[in-house]
This record gives sequence, C-alpha cells and structure tokens, in this order.
Amino acid sequence: MPSFDIVSKLDSQTLDNAINNAKKEILNRYDFHDSKSSIELDKKTNALTIITENDMRLKAIIDSIISRMVKQHLDPNALNLEKPHYSVSGNMIRKDIDVKEGIDKETAKKIVKKIKDSGLKVQASIMEDQVRVQGKKIDDLQAVIQLCRGDNFGQPLQYINMRN
Repeated sequence: MPSFDIVSKLDSQTLDNAINNAKKEILNRYDFHDSKSSIELDKKTNALTIITENDMRLKAIIDSIISRMVKQHLDPNALNLEKPHYSVSGNMIRKDIDVKEGIDKETAKKIVKKIKDSGLKVQASIMEDQVRVQGKKIDDLQAVIQLCRGDNFGQPLQYINMRN
C-alpha cells in the first residue's frame, strides 16, 4: 500500500550557516557600531538567544536572521517568535527563540483532521513527531500533499519516504 510521511525538520548545518551570516551582517552594519549585541545558537536544544541594547536593534537582528534563512531556503515559520523579550542587566534585553523541530501533537491532530475532512480515501495516523498517510492510489497521496501545502499549519512541513 503506497504511503508517505509528513515531517517538520530543519537542516541544522544550514541553520547554523544562516545564523553565522546574520552575525557577520550585524557586525558590519553602521547602526550596530559599538554595539554589545550577540546571537547564540544552542545546537543541542535548538534554541536561539539574542542579547542587545534596545527593541529597534532586536527587531533588526530578527529581520536579518529571517532574511538569511530565506536565502538559505529555510522556512522562517520554524522560528517560534512568540516568547516576549525581557531585561537582563542594565539596559540589555534578551530574547529566546525556539526552533521548531518535529510536529507537535496539536498540529498533528489538525493535519489528520484536515485530511479526514477532505474525503480522500486515505488513512492518516500520528507516529511520534510525524504523520504517516497511506492510501491505495498514489494520486490520492499527491492530492493530500497539495491539500497540506495549501494550508498553513504554523510550521514548515516536508513530505518524505514516498513508497509504493
């Protein structure tokens, strides 16, 4: 029976390259001259930490990271920008950004519900941090891929392991 998996993964090396390019861009910008800004990526926890002086610089750093991710063909929806920033010491502010890896339970339930509501003759099942879709016809599976691409689930999705 043909099947494929819906996953949400980022290439960690490409993400690291995008962050390093953003760091270089920030260091070379005139408005960041004599700035104490820093960008750190923790590869183990997939967390990004930005420390800078004010909101304007924080927004500029985030915009630079997003533009570098787009240039590296990474989806910026993988960044969880919802956490508020907070003061660290003196006039410095800190923002922690999580990088979404894997499909969480709520998003997986939304994907399965969307597939079941479509009326296509396929079965969708949640398997840890991915969704497996099985069907009798490959055309039905391709219709599911198009259906999922047309909707925004709040994180980037990839469609892998297409099997006959």
